[in-house]
Order: sequence, then structure tokens, then C-alpha cells
Amino acid sequence: MNKPEAARIAGLVDRAKAIAPLIAAEADEIERTRRLTPKVVSALVENGLYKSLLPKSIGGFESPPLAFMEMLEEIATADASTAWCVGQCSVVGMTAAYLDAEIAHQVFGKPNDIMAWGAIAHAVQAVPGGYTISARWDFASGSRQANWLGAHVQIREADGSLRMKPDGTPEIRTIVFPMSSATMHDMWNVIGLCGTGTDSYSVDNLFIPENFSALRDDFRALREHGPLYGITTYSMFGLGFGAVSLGVARATLDAATDLARNKHSAGIAAMKDNSAVQGLIGRTEAKLRAARAYHFSTASAAWQEILNTGRLSEQGRAAIRLSATYTIHQAAEVVDTAYHMAGATAVFKSNPFERRFRDMHAIAQQIQSRDTHYEDVGKMILTNSVIPRGPTI
Repeated sequence: MNKPEAARIAGLVDRAKAIAPLIAAEADEIERTRRLTPKVVSALVENGLYKSLLPKSIGGFESPPLAFMEMLEEIATADASTAWCVGQCSVVGMTAAYLDAEIAHQVFGKPNDIMAWGAIAHAVQAVPGGYTISARWDFASGSRQANWLGAHVQIREADGSLRMKPDGTPEIRTIVFPMSSATMHDMWNVIGLCGTGTDSYSVDNLFIPENFSALRDDFRALREHGPLYGITTYSMFGLGFGAVSLGVARATLDAATDLARNKHSAGIAAMKDNSAVQGLIGRTEAKLRAARAYHFSTASAAWQEILNTGRLSEQGRAAIRLSATYTIHQAAEVVDTAYHMAGATAVFKSNPFERRFRDMHAIAQQIQSRDTHYEDVGKMILTNSVIPRGPTI
């Protein structure tokens, strides 16, 4: 990487650090209104943070995974919902690498062009020139800032059959359409990540032109060929959301440590002089640092593989799946420890514990942290597949 390019990528993290105090100051309002505030959205857009994974040909950073992860980690120390929205919408932006150039510019070309999408569901009907669909999708994180929506669908042919891929599985396409074409459904009343606005959306007899659809994560359909697009969006979600969990855990542990330095209870030794507290902080700090080192080294190894070969292998994707799952689980343990260490102080909304506790446990419920990932990777190991262990430190 040349010096101008390195400086541009480093600038992404610096921008996140610069606006973190603003995000922290707006966190209560984000929680209350269940959406990112206008001030925060403006700061994110002005600093280009939604464009972190967008192709350079469309004005994006096209940043390596490590820079993307560090940016999200920094934002998450200020507010988890903001980091989650930036992470989600940034990865969604990788769709641009699979769209016709003209359409990619139309969807993502302006600074405030943001796209959100929901879970895979439903099938579109193939018609001359494109597709039609009436359907509803859930879990569109960041949709309250978006002006475009996407959806992942199967294709039903004119004869009623499903379009299949060469391997015999149904073809999944990502369709793209303006927010104005959809009806939004406010259903995000949850215990954590309240500010993500992860709402549902529906369309009624919507026509999607063929060139507003893409074979996302099918490398044969790529139209951009930078190394970043040698990794799937699913793997990038794992790297990003693991980084968000690390930021939440870091902020919570730091808050508990600051509390321990200053908290005194009548008739009880100061927390900072309590050997049990000292040992607990030391062990928890080690746990967090170890999880971060593992997750970031896995990302580093994946990036090196892509630079060497152009594509991340199935084994590399499995390594990310394992790392992301483990990192989120370890981060949740760190948050739990810090929360309990804070005692009664932690239950007050005025203190920096209870929202992060709820946010962390919302993160731990997401698909990237499900326990079955351990089974998937274990099966690969037992069938003699080699799972990359990351670079030697």
C-alpha cells in the first residue's frame, strides 16, 4: 500500500475518533428516540464513514478489514447502536461491487446515499425486463437513515419453478429499490441496540428492473476487482460485529475500572485496595485483550490470503466464523463481569453500565454469535479441513 493510500485508510479511524465524543453525547437521545440523531447522522455522512467499504470508483474508502474493524470498535465505545448501523450499512454497500456501474453510482454515488436490508426471505416472480414481488422483510438495521433498500430473494420462473444454481441450490439475488417504494413498519421495541431502528419493510406488486439486482457474494458476478471484494459480505459482517462487541466491552470495563479507582463504601475497603477486585480486573483485562488479538489476527490472516490468492477460501471463512462467535461471547463475559463489579451503581440509567449491558446481550443474540458456528467449524476440523490459525505473533 502506498503512502497516500495508507494515510487515507488511517484517516478513516481518525475520523471515527474525532466524532466519538459527539456520538457519546447523543447516546441517550439515540436510545430514547430509537434512531440515530440528525447530528450523528450528519457527522457520519460528512466524514464518509458509511462509505468505508464502498468501491473507490464510487467515492468510497474500499478500506481493508482491519481499518473497518478499528473504526467500528472506536464508534462502539461511544454508542453500540451507532456502530451497529455504520457496520451494517457499510457492508451492505459492498453490493455496489456486483451492480452495473451506472446503477451502483445511482444507488451509492451521493454522500448521503445509504442502503439497508433485511433477512433472506421470499421469491420474486421473473417477468420480461426484471422481477415483481409483494412481500415483507424484517431486521433492516440502519433503515431509518437509509434512502435505498435491498432484499435477498429466490427467483420464481414463469413456469413456477425456482431458478437453480449449477450446484443444485436455489439462486439468491439481491434486489435494490428506493426507500420510497416500500412501506416501513415500526416494530423495533427491544431490550438493547434500541437506536438501530431495525424495522421491517414491505412492498406491494413492486417491479424491479433486471439491472437493479445482483448476485451478491458470487465472485463470478463481481464488477469491481479490488482485493476487498475477495471476501463475502457474510464474513465481513462477522469481522465488523465482532469489533463492535469489543468496543462495547472495552467501554464497559473501562467504566468499571474508573469506578473502582474512586468508589468507597462505609466500613468497606476502597475497591482499588481490594485484592479480589484487583485480581478480577487483571483477569478480565487479559480476557478482553486476548479476544481482540485473536479476532484481529484472524482478520489479518484472511486479508493476507486474499492479497495472495484474490479470494478468501472456505477455510478462511470458517476461521472468521469461529473468531467472530468466540469474540462476541468473550465480550459478553467481560461486560457481565464489569456490570456485576459495579454493584448497585450499574442499575442506574445515569451511569455507563446498564445500556451497554443490554446492548451487549442484544449483540450476543445476533446470527453471527450463534453456538452452531462452533459445530460447523468442529465438523470441518474433524473432516481434516485445515482452519487457518492466524499469523504468528
